[in-house]
Formats: sequence, C-alpha cells, structure tokens
Amino acid sequence: MTDRVPLVSGRGFLPLYALAWAGAAIAYTPFLTILLPVRIELIAGPASVHWLAVTTFIGAIAASIANILFGWASDRSGTRRPWVLAGLLLSGGLLMLVPHATTLPVLTALIIGWQVALNMMLGPLAAWAGDVVPDRHKGLLGGLLAFAPACGALTGALVTIPGFADPSARLTWVTAITAACIAPIILFGAGRAPGHETQSPAQAAAPIPMLRAMATRMWFARLLIQISEAALFAYLYVWLRGIDAGFGDAGVARLLAIVLLLAAPAALAAGYAADARRRPTSPLQISAVVGAVGLALMALATTGGAAATGFLVFGVSTNIFLALHSAQTLRVLPDARYRGRDLGLFNLTNTVPSLIMPSLTLGLVPLLGFPALFAVMALLALGAAWLLRGVSIGASDRQA
Repeated sequence: MTDRVPLVSGRGFLPLYALAWAGAAIAYTPFLTILLPVRIELIAGPASVHWLAVTTFIGAIAASIANILFGWASDRSGTRRPWVLAGLLLSGGLLMLVPHATTLPVLTALIIGWQVALNMMLGPLAAWAGDVVPDRHKGLLGGLLAFAPACGALTGALVTIPGFADPSARLTWVTAITAACIAPIILFGAGRAPGHETQSPAQAAAPIPMLRAMATRMWFARLLIQISEAALFAYLYVWLRGIDAGFGDAGVARLLAIVLLLAAPAALAAGYAADARRRPTSPLQISAVVGAVGLALMALATTGGAAATGFLVFGVSTNIFLALHSAQTLRVLPDARYRGRDLGLFNLTNTVPSLIMPSLTLGLVPLLGFPALFAVMALLALGAAWLLRGVSIGASDRQA
C-alpha cells in the first residue's frame, strides 16, 4: 500500500521535515515566551505573574496528555498527515482568537484548547520522522532539528520589531509563518501505510526487551538534562544580574541568541559524524559531560565574563544533546506500531522538569546560593552521561 499523492522520501524528506519542525517551534516559541506574557500582563496587571504561572502549569498538563493521546491516535489510524493538518488549522485558529479574550478565565481556557490542538500536530509530526527517516540518517536528522529553536527565537524577534505589527497582527504573522513551514510536508512528505514495517514479526519481537531497557535509560538521561536546563533558564537573568549588575535583559537575550546560533551548526556536524562513524550515542555522552563542565565553570564564576563563558559552554552542549537525543530516541522505541504514543511518553521529559525545578531551586539557592544549585545540576548532567554508557543502539536500519 502506498500513499496516493506525489511523495518525497529518502534524504529528500530531511529538509522537508526540518522545515516542518522549525514551523512547529515557531508555532509556540514566540507566543509562550513573549506574546502570551504581554497579553496576560495587559489583562491581569499586577497579578500577571500569578496568572502566567497558572496558565503555564495547566497548559503544560494539557499538552502532555494531548501529545500522548494524539500520538496514539495517529498510531491507530496508521497515518500522520491528517492529524498534523487538523492540528495546524485548529491551533492557528485558536491563536487568532487570543486578542479577543478579554478576561483571564476565557484566556486560560483558550490556552488549554490551543495546547491540545498544538499537540494534535506535534505528537504525530514527531512520530512521522520515525516512520520515514532510516537509522543511518538519524544523526543528520538530529542536527537539522537543532535549527528549530533558533527559528522560533528569530521569529519572535521579527514580529516584535517596533512598528512591524500590532499585537493582533503579530499572532497572524506567527500563524502564517508556521503554516508556510509545515504545509510542504503535508503536501509532499512521504508517509508509511498502516502495518508496513521493514521487519518480520519475529525480527520485530526479538529485540523488544533490550529496546525497552535502552528506551528507559534514554528517557531518564533526557530528564536529567532537562531538569538542569529548566532550572537554569528560569533563573538565568537573576543569576547573571547577581554576578554583574551590568547584565540587562538585552544582554541576556543576546547571550541566548548566541547559544542557539552556535548550537545549530555544531549539532549538525556532530550528528553527521555520528552517522558516518556509526556511533549514535557518543555525541550524547560527550555533550552531557561538556554540559557538566559548563555548569562547573558557572559555579566558580565571579565575573560577568566568566559567567557568560560557562553558560555558553553549558547552553551549546545541552542544545546539541537535546536535538540529537530527539532523533536517536527513534531507534530505541520498542514497537514501531506505537511510535506516536511512546514519543508522547518521552515528551513528558519536557514537562516534568517544570514540576521538579521549583522545589530543587527553592531548597538550595536561599541557603547555599546558585553555586550549590549548579553543582547539583552538574551531577545530573554527569548522571545522564553515565546512563548512556554502554548503550549500543546499532547502525542498522530498524525503520524504513
């Protein structure tokens, strides 16, 4: 069974998918980091911090559930394309309604609906790569995924240029750019017909226990890195200002932009090398250790320059880790029939840290300061590298 539209597969699918994943980042990054806080501040005034925390927390729960649900639904239906299209249209439509939400309960309900619709798109889209991209290109795929955060950040910077667009038009631009990036894969991207696998049932069943063990280790390794990153990015501005009062919001924004711009080509090179050398987990271990080194530098920093250097080392290495990890995870999912569901479970590593991070920070920083927090985070990063030791994913193509 084959799809009934002209399709692009093989290496030609990679740029289509990279563009779509960049569109996915554009769909939520400018909104969650800039446009939503501005809207909440306009409605809530002095209570904006509280309401931002409420909407973020509830939205994260809704996103986690929806990602698993729609990943599973796309598994059951045997196709990703309709779910991605429906999620794109619904999330874009709900985003356009945000300027019309004039009360906080209505805005919160709208954000919940938007998160559900967004993950109707994201869950199946994440699984789509596993359906089509062979193992020998997973490293390259991970490197290409690293460009997505930078695209999201650059779009946020574009739509907020003074005089470029009013608040309503900003959301229109975000929606339009997102659609332009994702439409090509919907129209031309190859898909896998229901039940079509490259392995026989016996071959598929044999490695499942081993794959489950590796998937578990990969899950916890990502969780440890994400806890470190979530804690740092939440308090980066406060920490930098505490070391050097000359750091303003513009300086922190530039530092974050430099991290993203450096990480993308570095991840691409690391992913390509991992494919060529057939050592898919080596860049993950190396980047986790380098991230721990960056955190150690941050713990020891006493000047603004030293602090910025430590953060650059940490930020670049962890961005490489997360991008390549997303792609290599596709190798270890135990059952291709439930790839979307299982990736939804992996997505919990992106939301659970937001529940762990406040307790970790409040338990350490008031008593021992940020150096103690960074020391613990360095241990977490080393723990991630330790979990990945001896993990041999293999170089053969388990998927198409």
